Amino acid sequence: MREARLLLIDAHIKITPSLRTAIAIHQFRRQQRRRAPRTGLRRVITAEENSSTSSSSEVPVLPFRIGHGFDLHRLEPGLPLIIGGVNIPHDRGCEAHSDGDVLLHCIVDAILGALGLPDIGMLFPDNDPKWRGAASCVFVREAVRRMKEMGYTLGNLDATIILQRPKLSPHKPAILANLCDLLEADQSVINIKAKTHEKVDSLGENRSIAAHTVVLLMRK
Repeated sequence: MREARLLLIDAHIKITPSLRTAIAIHQFRRQQRRRAPRTGLRRVITAEENSSTSSSSEVPVLPFRIGHGFDLHRLEPGLPLIIGGVNIPHDRGCEAHSDGDVLLHCIVDAILGALGLPDIGMLFPDNDPKWRGAASCVFVREAVRRMKEMGYTLGNLDATIILQRPKLSPHKPAILANLCDLLEADQSVINIKAKTHEKVDSLGENRSIAAHTVVLLMRK
């Protein structure tokens, strides 16, 4: 009967790819609800899970999850400019508690956001001396660990870095190679873009740098 109803619907309504995806997600959620134990919760939470800082036990299991990250830092003379784990020659660098890597910071926030976890500022607070001057690759590896622990893998990543100077095109291959290593992903699923801010506001005046990242996580 269910198949007959679907055929009837298909005969009268144009089933687009996006509609098929929505139907698939709806059916997946119904199956998950049917399988869940009747305890009043999504599932039984152990004492160990309850005491963990990770909220993975409270996050619904979905076939895919999308996250967005953003970061911005002031640029000051005499500091290193590190983008994507690569030291970029420049007369200014990011003022930050850690190494100020805006690209890695927003990648971390995008992954954590997709997983429904606290942001980078909560997991690695800037008032904790432990993270003073820390390399941001530490934060990325922790985000990837949590992603894998929750049963997801990187589908693809798209990032935009906004800065007036210097030009990033000569450094993109090194940045991409570093991201592939940190994210344990092939370069075909990682895209990095760089934009100026047309000399507008602090970004365009070379007084700050910003980055946006969007990630798609896929269920293993």
